[in-house]
Amino acid sequence: MKHSPAFLKLVEESKTRIRETDIAEVKRRLDAGDKFYLVDVREESEWARGRLPGALHLSKGVIERDIEKAIPDKSRPIVLYCGGGFRSALVADNL
Repeated sequence: MKHSPAFLKLVEESKTRIRETDIAEVKRRLDAGDKFYLVDVREESEWARGRLPGALHLSKGVIERDIEKAIPDKSRPIVLYCGGGFRSALVADNL
């Protein structure tokens, strides 16, 4: 899907305010036993097709509403992921 220039600008602005990571770093942290929440912000249909082991599902559309119930420990880091890094960047910036 081709994203609109306005959407891409919004994502780029969000990325200036968050800390991004990559799958290699997430794997390293998982292998090291680091304690963090791994949250999939994709849509339900994407989640149903597959997910990272141990991930929680809180889609971009409901995460602000449901995160306190799903993740009560505010001291533990949260790693968000999606299909291309756009939605997770927007969610991270909003949280």
